[in-house]
Amino acid sequence: MAEFTLTKTSQVRKGRHFAAKPGGKKLRTFRVYRWDPDAGGNPRLDSYEVDVTGAPMVLDVLLRIKNEVDATLTLRRSCREGVCGSCAMNIAGENTLACTTGLDRLPAGDVDVYPLPHMPVVKDLVPDLTHFYAQYASIEPWLHTESAAGSRERLQSPEDREKLDGLYECILCACCTGACPSHWWNPDKFLGPAVLLQAWRWLSDSRDEATGERLDQLDDRFKLYRCHTILNCTNACPKGLNPAKAIAGIKRLLAERTV
Repeated sequence: MAEFTLTKTSQVRKGRHFAAKPGGKKLRTFRVYRWDPDAGGNPRLDSYEVDVTGAPMVLDVLLRIKNEVDATLTLRRSCREGVCGSCAMNIAGENTLACTTGLDRLPAGDVDVYPLPHMPVVKDLVPDLTHFYAQYASIEPWLHTESAAGSRERLQSPEDREKLDGLYECILCACCTGACPSHWWNPDKFLGPAVLLQAWRWLSDSRDEATGERLDQLDDRFKLYRCHTILNCTNACPKGLNPAKAIAGIKRLLAERTV
């Protein structure tokens, strides 16, 4: 198992220490996971004492570190509005989005920032989501119909449209999957909460005409039934969605089909 080195603020290499300055600046220490595969060596935690004045979100602090202190820090970010899911990471022990996590929500003291847990790391705070997206593609997340695309308008009642609420909002940030022990233990076989929520989204869509085929694909003791409903996924979702409920919906459809 890799060893971690916590670098004390006073011992951070030149260029990695944001020195306190006079003038009433608000300082806070962030301990950030660092690992560069090209440099070799073990992962470590680098400690940064940062002036967080005018930086309401954790992402603002990380960008301040990168722009003003250490340009080698690597992270993903894009929309800054909690829509793209790019800046998903583990902050103060919780999987969440850096762009929507306010400093006022964090516990007092130093703040630890890690990449999403139990996923390969590309560099620093960037997880490798190749396998995650491959699993997502495996459920064929698009509308399946018997008639040719564009041949007719596919109407949907307001009631049927309402069934998609709480599903379509998923941004595939992988926070829930990174929090799921069943996915930690069987990442090659269990699809994980995010992918199964997306599967339920298409099973719930009244316009989709491949319910039987989709259920056949999911009826597997590892793909679906490794879920033990411990609700880590629901607790971790930064969008307030309920993947556990979606998985229960799939199980219910399969049970009804066998009666």
